[in-house]
Amino acid sequence: MQLTLLKCKLHRACVTHAEVDYEGSCAIDEELLRRSGIREYEQIQIYNVTNGERFTTYAIRAQAGSRVISVNGAAAHKAAPGDRVIICAYAGMSEAEARVFRPSLVYLDECNHIVRTGESIPAQAA
Repeated sequence: MQLTLLKCKLHRACVTHAEVDYEGSCAIDEELLRRSGIREYEQIQIYNVTNGERFTTYAIRAQAGSRVISVNGAAAHKAAPGDRVIICAYAGMSEAEARVFRPSLVYLDECNHIVRTGESIPAQAA
């Protein structure tokens, strides 16, 4: 059986641009792509914490060190500069692989600087 698990995420990234007339996709600072493990052209899910929108697109590379998170094309209608978003990528794996797998979690501040990284999410308290 194949399972789909969270591979990596950029948590609470701040949208810097929303470009309706761009080809489509989400441009992400190359450094953030590398640190998170999101690959260029990989399918990503974006969860907009600000307005509740959830959508699928793919990642493209923005200049390293730019801190750019640009939601482009039709998706630009679902996010605006200043919105906080969670950007996730998922991977299929066997149950044996899933038992030892740990996701790459990258937490960002309002300027898209990395504030911490991790491999697990604490259990939610009641």
